[in-house]
Amino acid sequence: MKSGLILEGGGMRGVYTGGVLEKLLEEEIFVDYIIGVSAGACHASSYISRQAGRNREVTIGYVNHPEYISVKNLLVKRELFGMDLIFNEIPNSLVPFDYERFNDATEEFVVGTTDCLTGEAVYFEKQSRPEDVLAIVRASSTLPLMAQPVEFAGKLLMDGSIADPLPIRKALSDGVTKPIIILTREKGYRKKQSRFAKIMPAFVRRYPAIAKKMESRHRNYNETMEFIEQLEREGLAMVIRPMNLFKIRGVERDQERLEALYNQGYQDVTDRFQELLEFLQK
Repeated sequence: MKSGLILEGGGMRGVYTGGVLEKLLEEEIFVDYIIGVSAGACHASSYISRQAGRNREVTIGYVNHPEYISVKNLLVKRELFGMDLIFNEIPNSLVPFDYERFNDATEEFVVGTTDCLTGEAVYFEKQSRPEDVLAIVRASSTLPLMAQPVEFAGKLLMDGSIADPLPIRKALSDGVTKPIIILTREKGYRKKQSRFAKIMPAFVRRYPAIAKKMESRHRNYNETMEFIEQLEREGLAMVIRPMNLFKIRGVERDQERLEALYNQGYQDVTDRFQELLEFLQK
């Protein structure tokens, strides 16, 4: 048996995942394999480095920092989220990331990104240099129209959820037999075509493959969600998802709403903790 966590993105909705992982960390529940995209990969990093409370401090504690989410940043730097703040200043100075403990952790860690030139998914495992995790997770979190692509390993990379928003099939192909899927959308949610999809070519002329991928992204997401729900019905996967999103947006800045969603993630896995243990052991 090989246990695994599959973590969806979702911007600030990812605080739900942070709450779930906090409970797992508190109970010292560690799986064999973790894969995440975008916000899912961000929260996974602090779980793997065994830093209790860090996800909450970074996401909720800093959400009202003037550089964290800023329209001014978008106009001046062409990035909505303060990527240098989030992936440099915070982990290397303000709320230090424990590279050593991250590197020593035994879990496989896979981060999904999207190749800007091909539009295909590119997955990265833990690198020989633990500090590279920040560049990879930053690439996975780089949203079209809202940040500049990240150059890493000879590729230009962008948001992992463009090519593979719910990387359950990658986890299964890597040998995971006990998948625990943490979603950031309520049950029954289906994605509609992005309102940016039709205007994408006008903004991403240099990366037509990204524009094309965005046009079909909703279909890919919905088909994968059908597959996940089938696995859930057959008892082949455990799915943890929020019951009430409080109309949380991907760029939410209301700390009370974010705190409530974080606590909901913690409580949801607390309520299902025995079920989780039985799923891992059966």
